Amino acid sequence: MTTTPLQPTARTSLRRSKERAATDRQVLYDVLLDGMFCHLGVVVDGDPLVLPTAYGVDLDRGPDGTLYLHGSVAARSVVAAPEQTVCVTITHTDGLVLARSAFHHSVNYRSAVIFGVPRLVTDPDEKLHGLNRIVDHLVPGRSTAVRPPNRKELAKTSVLALSLTEASVKTRSGPANDDEQDLDLPYWTGVIPLHVVAGEPENNPDCDLLVPAHVRTRANLMGAPS
Repeated sequence: MTTTPLQPTARTSLRRSKERAATDRQVLYDVLLDGMFCHLGVVVDGDPLVLPTAYGVDLDRGPDGTLYLHGSVAARSVVAAPEQTVCVTITHTDGLVLARSAFHHSVNYRSAVIFGVPRLVTDPDEKLHGLNRIVDHLVPGRSTAVRPPNRKELAKTSVLALSLTEASVKTRSGPANDDEQDLDLPYWTGVIPLHVVAGEPENNPDCDLLVPAHVRTRANLMGAPS
């Protein structure tokens, strides 16, 4: 896993609120590891297309780490992506920031934007590795607790690999930034924190097994009752 700082490029350099930029790669990794889905932006037949998709991360694959993206072999985005530069975004909304003025309302957030030309994974071993990373990204340990994909399922599934070389991270935290002349105005100001919270795992109607430890652990880490 590389710790080399992110190097701004013409595409990743912030033009507004530059103080919110983070060049520490660990911040990028945290945004990726804390997320569950990303948005993949591609151009298909001359039109922009942005789609949500599941992803996985291997920070030790390639010089800067690799993002694996899940898709169907029939998906237009997957067919078009390996031939062009794509943009992938991951965003966490951590709080609603309410100021005394409408203008200074904001959001506490962590976001990452990744650019690059993805590679269609054709090597069978790496493809299975990428799919396992995607499954384990949602629930760590899940790939070893299920039936692995068969040849027919693998043939229907595509995996894209995107280097984490060119990326930017932007974050905001803290209270509202009111103008000094507004500080005495009689309006409430503060932050509404936001969190993704899991509920109690629910068995499928046709499953009478106990909830396995890896599922329980994942749910508890996301706030489910112990």
